[in-house]
Amino acid sequence: MLRPEVSSTSPSAPAVSLSSGETRSPQRPRYNFGLQETPLSRPSAQAVSASTPPGTSGAAGDRSSSSSLPCPVPSSRPAQGTYFGNKRPYVENTHASNFTFGASSSSARETNYPQTLKTPLSTGNPQRSGYKSWTPQMGYSASSSSVISAHSPSVIVAVVEGRGLARGEIGMASIDLKNPQIILSQFADNTTYAKVITKLKILSPLEIIMSNTACTVGNSTKLFTLITENFKNVNFTTIQRKYFNETKGLEYIEQLCIAEFSTVLMEVQSKYYCLAAVAALLKYVEFIQNSVYAPKSLKICFQGSEQTAMIDSSSAQNLELLINNQDCRNNHTLFGVLNYTKTPGGSRRLRSNILEPLVDIETITMRLDCVQELLQDEELFFGLQSVISRFLDTEQLLSVLVQIPKQDTVNAAESKITNLICLKHTLELVDPLKIALKNCNTPLLRAYYGSLEDKRFGIILEKIKTVINDDARYMKGCLNMRTQKCYAVRSNINEFLDIARRTYTEIVDDIAGMISQLGEKYNLPLRTSFSSARGFFIQMTTDCIALPSDQLPSEFIKISKVKNSYSFTSADLIKMNERCQESLREIYHMTYMIVCKLLSEIYEHIHCLYKLSDTVSMLDMLLSFAHACTLSDYVRPEFTDTLAIKQGWHPILEKITAEKPVANNTYITEGSNFLIITGPNMSGKSTYLKQIALCQIMAQIGSYVPAEYSSFRITKQIFTRISTDDDIETNSSTFMKEMKEIAYILHNANDKSLILIDELGRGTNTEEGIGICYAVCEYLLSLKAFTLFATHFLELCYIDTLYPNVENMHFEVQHVQNTSRNKEAILYTYKLSKGLTEEKNYGLKAAEVSSLPPSIVLDAKEITTQITRQILQNQRSTPEMERQRAVYHLATRLVQTARNSQLNPDSLRTYLSNLKKKYKEDFPRTEQVPGKTEE
Repeated sequence: MLRPEVSSTSPSAPAVSLSSGETRSPQRPRYNFGLQETPLSRPSAQAVSASTPPGTSGAAGDRSSSSSLPCPVPSSRPAQGTYFGNKRPYVENTHASNFTFGASSSSARETNYPQTLKTPLSTGNPQRSGYKSWTPQMGYSASSSSVISAHSPSVIVAVVEGRGLARGEIGMASIDLKNPQIILSQFADNTTYAKVITKLKILSPLEIIMSNTACTVGNSTKLFTLITENFKNVNFTTIQRKYFNETKGLEYIEQLCIAEFSTVLMEVQSKYYCLAAVAALLKYVEFIQNSVYAPKSLKICFQGSEQTAMIDSSSAQNLELLINNQDCRNNHTLFGVLNYTKTPGGSRRLRSNILEPLVDIETITMRLDCVQELLQDEELFFGLQSVISRFLDTEQLLSVLVQIPKQDTVNAAESKITNLICLKHTLELVDPLKIALKNCNTPLLRAYYGSLEDKRFGIILEKIKTVINDDARYMKGCLNMRTQKCYAVRSNINEFLDIARRTYTEIVDDIAGMISQLGEKYNLPLRTSFSSARGFFIQMTTDCIALPSDQLPSEFIKISKVKNSYSFTSADLIKMNERCQESLREIYHMTYMIVCKLLSEIYEHIHCLYKLSDTVSMLDMLLSFAHACTLSDYVRPEFTDTLAIKQGWHPILEKITAEKPVANNTYITEGSNFLIITGPNMSGKSTYLKQIALCQIMAQIGSYVPAEYSSFRITKQIFTRISTDDDIETNSSTFMKEMKEIAYILHNANDKSLILIDELGRGTNTEEGIGICYAVCEYLLSLKAFTLFATHFLELCYIDTLYPNVENMHFEVQHVQNTSRNKEAILYTYKLSKGLTEEKNYGLKAAEVSSLPPSIVLDAKEITTQITRQILQNQRSTPEMERQRAVYHLATRLVQTARNSQLNPDSLRTYLSNLKKKYKEDFPRTEQVPGKTEE
C-alpha cells in the first residue's frame, strides 16, 4: 500500500488502499490540450530535489510543493526504536548539529529509522536553535517541477584528520545528491590546512560531517576551528568517531562500486582516512535520503591533490572566476565568458574545471584538438550542439535511479515513473549523438564515439519499450507531465491499471463538462485551468463582460482576483478533484509496481549511463569553448617553459565594454621570472595582473585564449593578493589582511606557482611598507615562481641592480592640455612598456586635479623632492653589475632556445647572430661608464 506523504506546503490526503489487477486499455482525456495552466510557485534555490526531472528549466510535474528532508526530532533522550539520539547545538555560532549514531547495522535495509521526522523551520534564528537553517529534500520528493539551479549546494562532505603522529593527514569523501558519484581524497597538509580549505571551497558543500572528537567544546581541533571560520553558512554535523571506520568504508566500496570503476579498490586499500570518511558519509546519507543505494550502482573514484592546479578561494574571488565582485547576479565573470553550455552537467563540469585547472599537458592538448576540430567543422559543431541541447540532467537522473526508497510512498512512485520516462528520453538520444560524432577525427572525440557503441544502451531501451509507450516523453507543464505519467505504461499489461485510467479519464471529462455547463448556466466565459496546488479550478477574464452587481454567483467559492482575471472553484469541483486524486493514486501505485519490476531487470545494465553522463558533459563543455571562440578572436595556446603572450587582452573586460580592450604583450621566463609593474593610479595595473591569471586558467582547462599568440608554462598554484578591503568579521584592518594573505602565499608557493601581488604594504607607513615589500620580493626571488608585482613604491624598482632576473615594466601615460581648466591632464594609454615609469609624483598630480588647496599641493611637492633625493642617491648600479646582468640574460636566452626552439637552421642561425650582436652592443656601453666617471 502506498502512503501519501503529508507536508505543511501541500494539501493532506487520506491513506487509501490501492489494488492491482488487469483490464482493457482506457482512452486518454479528450480535454487535455485545451486547458490553461497557471504559474507554479517555486521552491528556494537552495532546495535540492533529487526527484526533479533532470535538466528541467521550466515547470513540469504534479506538485509545486516539496517534501522536506527528514531530520532527527530534537529530544532530551534518544527516540525509542531509532538510531539517533539527542540533537543539540555544538557551538551556537556555527549552525552545528550533533547527530549521534547508536549502534551499527549489518544492512542498511535492516536499520530501524524513525517513521515520523520533522525539519526545523528555516525561519527564526538558526544560530539560536542550533539546527540546520535549510536541508536537502528527500530523494523522492513530491516535486517534479522544481526549478533547481545547477550550482545550488548539493554536496555533502565528510572530513577526518589523523591523530597523534598522523596529525595533518586528511581524509575526505564527498557525494553530490544530484550525481551518484563519490570522490575520495587523502593528502598531507601543513598547519595552515590550505589544501583542505581550498578543496572545500571548490566543492561548495551543503553540509560538512566531522567526528565528534574533533568538535569537543573547549577542546576543538585547529582543523575544525578553521573550517567553521571559513564556512559560516554551511551546516555542520558531528558523528561519533566509531562510524569513521575504514573497514566498513572498504566494505561499502566493494558493495556499491560499479565494475567499471572497481580499480579504485587498489588505490584506496591503504588510505585509511578516506575510507573512514566514506563510511561515515554513506551511513549519514542513507539516513537523510531515507533510502539506500542499489548494489554496484555508484561511481567511486580517488582524486589525488597533484592532478589539478590549486586556486585558493581568495584568488577565485579576486579574479572573479565565478562571482562578480560588484554584483553577484552579474555574469561578468570568467564562467560567464565561457559558459555557453546546454546541459546542467556541462555547466557543472565547466565550473569545476575553472576552479581546478588541469596540469597534465597531454589531456589539455587533447581538449584543444577537439576545440580546433569543432571550429573547423561547422557541420560537426551544429550537429553536436543540436543533440546535446536535448539532453536532460543525466547525472541527477542517475542519482535517483540508483536509490531504493525505504518506504513506498506516492511521491516515490511519481518520482520513479517520471525518471523512467526521462531515462527513455535520454537513451533515445544516443543514436543521434553517435551520428553527429560519426565523422570526427580527434582521438578524444573518437573515444567518446566508441563509448556510445556500448550495446547496453540498446538493451535498456528495448526493455523499456516493451513496457513504456513509444510516445511517452518528458514534457514541460505539470498537467502535461501528469498525463505522460498516467499513460506511460502500455495498455493490456495490467487490466486493473487500464480500468483506473479509464475512470480517471471519465472524471476529468466530467470536470470539463461541469465547468462548461456552469458557464452556460450563468452566461459567463468560464474555462478549465489546472495548477499543482489547487488541482482543477475555474478561471474567467472580465475584459468584455460586466458582472451582475459586480459579484460572482454564490455557488463559486475560494475566489481570488488578479487584475481582471478571476480564479475560483465550487464545492462540487472540490469533490471531483478529490475523486480525481484518488484515481490518480491508484494509477501511480499500479504503474509503480510495473516500473519497479522493469527497473530490477535493467539495473545490471544501467552503469553504462555513467559513461554517457561523462560524454555529454564533456562534449557540452568543449562546444561551449568553441562557441566562445566564435564570438572573439581567441588563439590556441602552446605549452613550453615560458609565459609569452602577444597582444593579449582581458576576456571579462571585453564582454563588458563595447570596444575591444587595449592589448599588451607579456614575456616571463626562468631567467626573467619577476616583473615589477609601475604606473599611475587607474593606468591598468590591476586589470593586467588579472588578465594574465585568467589567460593561464583558460589555457589549462583546454580553452583558446584572448591573444594573437600565447605560450604558457603549466602552473600548479595560482596566488593573488589584490583586494585592499578591511574585514570587520575577523577584526582585521587593511594592513593585517594584507599580511595574512601574503603569509599564506609565502607558506605555500613553490617553483611552479604563478603569483600576482598588487600594491603590497599600502596599509602602513612608507618606510615599513617599502621594507616589507623588499623582504617579500627577495624571498620570492629565491623561488622559480613566475611573479608579477605591481607597486607604487618606485624605490622597489632598483632591486633589479641586485637581481638580474627582475624586469621593470610600466604603463604609459600622456600629458595633454585641458583647455577648459587651462591645466595639464593625464591621458591613460593602458599600454605596457619596458623600464620603470617616468612619471614622478603622479599622486600629487591627481591631488592637484582635485579640489585640494594649491598651497598644500606646493608644499607636498617640495617635501617629496627632498625625500626622493635622499633615498635614491645610493641606488646607482655599478659597471660590474651591468656586465653581470648582460651575461646572465645572454645565458638564459641560450638555455631557453635550446629547450623550446622550433626554428629551422637558417632562422636559428639568424636569431643567434642577433643575440650575439646585442650582447656586444651592451658591453661597450658598460665599459664607457668608468671612462666618463674619470673625466
